[in-house]
Amino acid sequence: MSNTGENEQDLRKIADLTRLSSIFILMLHFYFYCYMAFNKWQLQSSITDKLLRNIAHTGLFSSPLISKLLALGLLVISMLGAQGTKDEKLSREKITILLFTGMLLFFYSGLLLKLHQSVETIAIVYMSLTGSGFLLMLAGFNHLTRLIKFKLSDDIFNAMNETFPQEERMLVNEYSINLPARYNLKAGIPLCPQ
Repeated sequence: MSNTGENEQDLRKIADLTRLSSIFILMLHFYFYCYMAFNKWQLQSSITDKLLRNIAHTGLFSSPLISKLLALGLLVISMLGAQGTKDEKLSREKITILLFTGMLLFFYSGLLLKLHQSVETIAIVYMSLTGSGFLLMLAGFNHLTRLIKFKLSDDIFNAMNETFPQEERMLVNEYSINLPARYNLKAGIPLCPQ
């Protein structure tokens, strides 16, 4: 199967849909576990309540960890199709910090749900910390996939991304034009074909 622009577009659409599904699961998670706050803010409706009851029967909300893990799993899957520009300045330290901080915020924010404070305050802080952790992990996974693709790319271009192998044999026929030239290949070694 050839790698056409349509294939890449379809892959991007699937990745975007998977990422949106991850965000949707996270929003349902917020609605379920911060329901009392949504009720006080009058942001609930009978339609969403019925949808949530039906989804709750699947076991998705039997624990806060289950819905968070599903949202994280969909996020990771969506990153497999992520496209980005090559960035030679990506550092492993930055990626590690983004992912570690994101996971800490994302998973340990659940401890807030056990506090005995105002329902609205807990909901705002919980959604803010969990959402921030989710966004940090999104950025970290995005950088990670870009780094992996950059390290694994089998590009014919050299490290400077400027030149490529040139024809060095002198080909002679009635249409040929042979010009002596210098070019850089393989880590900047100047070559001058005979």
